[in-house]
Amino acid sequence: MEIGVVIDTNRYRDFVDGIPEAVAVFRSAGRICVPFVVVAELRAGFAAGTRSSENERRFEQFLHRPRVEILYSDLATTRHYAQLYRQLRTAGTPIPTNDMWIASLVVQHELPLYSRDAHFDALPQLTRV
Repeated sequence: MEIGVVIDTNRYRDFVDGIPEAVAVFRSAGRICVPFVVVAELRAGFAAGTRSSENERRFEQFLHRPRVEILYSDLATTRHYAQLYRQLRTAGTPIPTNDMWIASLVVQHELPLYSRDAHFDALPQLTRV
Protein backbone atom coordinates (compact mmCIF):
# COMPACT_ATOMS: atom_id res chain seq x y z
CA MET A 1 0.00 0.00 0.00
CA GLU A 2 1.34 3.39 -1.01
CA ILE A 3 1.64 5.80 1.93
CA GLY A 4 0.73 9.39 1.18
CA VAL A 5 1.21 12.61 3.08
CA VAL A 6 -0.27 16.10 2.79
CA ILE A 7 2.37 18.78 3.23
CA ASP A 8 2.04 22.25 4.66
CA THR A 9 4.00 25.26 3.44
CA ASN A 10 6.46 25.15 6.33
CA ARG A 11 7.39 21.54 5.64
CA TYR A 12 8.10 22.23 1.97
CA ARG A 13 10.47 24.97 3.14
CA ASP A 14 12.08 22.51 5.60
CA PHE A 15 12.58 20.04 2.75
CA VAL A 16 14.15 22.66 0.47
CA ASP A 17 16.36 23.81 3.33
CA GLY A 18 17.59 20.23 3.78
CA ILE A 19 16.20 19.69 7.29
CA PRO A 20 16.95 15.96 7.80
CA GLU A 21 13.54 15.07 9.29
CA ALA A 22 11.69 16.68 6.38
CA VAL A 23 13.98 15.14 3.77
CA ALA A 24 13.36 11.70 5.31
CA VAL A 25 9.56 12.13 5.26
CA PHE A 26 9.55 13.40 1.67
CA ARG A 27 11.79 10.54 0.52
CA SER A 28 9.73 7.84 2.23
CA ALA A 29 6.28 9.05 1.14
CA GLY A 30 4.74 7.17 -1.75
CA ARG A 31 2.61 10.24 -2.54
CA ILE A 32 3.29 13.83 -1.62
CA CYS A 33 0.05 15.79 -1.77
CA VAL A 34 0.25 19.57 -1.99
CA PRO A 35 -2.99 21.45 -1.25
CA PHE A 36 -3.78 24.20 -3.76
CA VAL A 37 -3.54 26.76 -0.96
CA VAL A 38 0.03 25.64 -0.17
CA VAL A 39 0.91 26.19 -3.84
CA ALA A 40 -0.54 29.71 -3.55
CA GLU A 41 1.25 30.48 -0.27
CA LEU A 42 4.58 29.35 -1.65
CA ARG A 43 4.18 31.32 -4.87
CA ALA A 44 3.21 34.43 -2.90
CA GLY A 45 6.35 34.02 -0.83
CA PHE A 46 8.46 33.57 -3.94
CA ALA A 47 6.95 36.69 -5.53
CA ALA A 48 7.81 38.76 -2.46
CA GLY A 49 11.33 37.35 -2.14
CA THR A 50 14.68 38.14 -3.68
CA ARG A 51 15.15 34.72 -5.34
CA SER A 52 11.75 34.51 -7.00
CA SER A 53 12.81 32.92 -10.30
CA GLU A 54 15.07 30.34 -8.67
CA ASN A 55 12.43 29.36 -6.08
CA GLU A 56 9.70 29.13 -8.72
CA ARG A 57 11.88 26.98 -11.01
CA ARG A 58 12.74 24.60 -8.17
CA PHE A 59 9.10 24.40 -7.11
CA GLU A 60 7.93 23.64 -10.66
CA GLN A 61 10.44 20.78 -10.82
CA PHE A 62 9.14 19.47 -7.52
CA LEU A 63 5.50 19.65 -8.67
CA HIS A 64 6.29 17.61 -11.79
CA ARG A 65 7.76 14.68 -9.90
CA PRO A 66 5.71 11.49 -10.37
CA ARG A 67 4.91 11.12 -6.64
CA VAL A 68 3.68 14.70 -6.24
CA GLU A 69 0.07 15.70 -6.77
CA ILE A 70 -1.88 18.87 -6.12
CA LEU A 71 -5.08 18.58 -4.08
CA TYR A 72 -7.88 20.87 -5.22
CA SER A 73 -11.08 21.69 -3.40
CA ASP A 74 -14.47 20.54 -4.63
CA LEU A 75 -17.98 20.43 -3.20
CA ALA A 76 -17.06 17.64 -0.80
CA THR A 77 -14.19 19.77 0.52
CA THR A 78 -16.61 22.57 1.33
CA ARG A 79 -18.69 20.21 3.46
CA HIS A 80 -15.61 19.21 5.46
CA TYR A 81 -14.67 22.88 5.75
CA ALA A 82 -18.09 23.72 7.20
CA GLN A 83 -17.93 20.86 9.72
CA LEU A 84 -14.42 21.80 10.84
CA TYR A 85 -15.37 25.47 11.07
CA ARG A 86 -18.31 24.64 13.33
CA GLN A 87 -16.18 22.33 15.48
CA LEU A 88 -13.44 24.94 15.95
CA ARG A 89 -15.88 27.78 16.52
CA THR A 90 -17.76 25.79 19.17
CA ALA A 91 -14.47 24.98 20.90
CA GLY A 92 -13.27 28.57 20.64
CA THR A 93 -10.11 27.49 18.80
CA PRO A 94 -10.17 29.08 15.34
CA ILE A 95 -7.29 28.53 12.94
CA PRO A 96 -6.21 30.59 9.92
CA THR A 97 -8.46 30.32 6.85
CA ASN A 98 -5.79 28.81 4.60
CA ASP A 99 -5.15 26.14 7.21
CA MET A 100 -8.89 25.40 7.30
CA TRP A 101 -8.66 24.51 3.60
CA ILE A 102 -5.63 22.32 4.25
CA ALA A 103 -7.38 20.53 7.13
CA SER A 104 -10.50 20.05 5.02
CA LEU A 105 -8.48 18.38 2.27
CA VAL A 106 -6.66 16.20 4.81
CA VAL A 107 -9.97 14.97 6.25
CA GLN A 108 -11.52 14.50 2.81
CA HIS A 109 -8.62 12.44 1.46
CA GLU A 110 -7.96 10.61 4.75
CA LEU A 111 -4.23 11.31 4.64
CA PRO A 112 -1.80 12.36 7.37
CA LEU A 113 -0.73 15.99 7.60
CA TYR A 114 2.91 17.01 7.77
CA SER A 115 3.06 20.47 9.35
CA ARG A 116 4.83 22.29 12.17
CA ASP A 117 1.73 24.34 13.02
CA ALA A 118 0.49 23.45 16.50
CA HIS A 119 -2.99 24.88 15.88
CA PHE A 120 -3.82 21.76 13.83
CA ASP A 121 -3.76 19.90 17.17
CA ALA A 122 -7.19 21.45 17.83
CA LEU A 123 -8.53 18.98 15.25
CA PRO A 124 -8.11 15.50 16.79
CA GLN A 125 -9.51 13.84 13.66
CA LEU A 126 -6.36 14.85 11.76
CA THR A 127 -3.61 12.28 11.65
CA ARG A 128 -0.24 14.02 11.96
CA VAL A 129 3.17 12.89 10.78
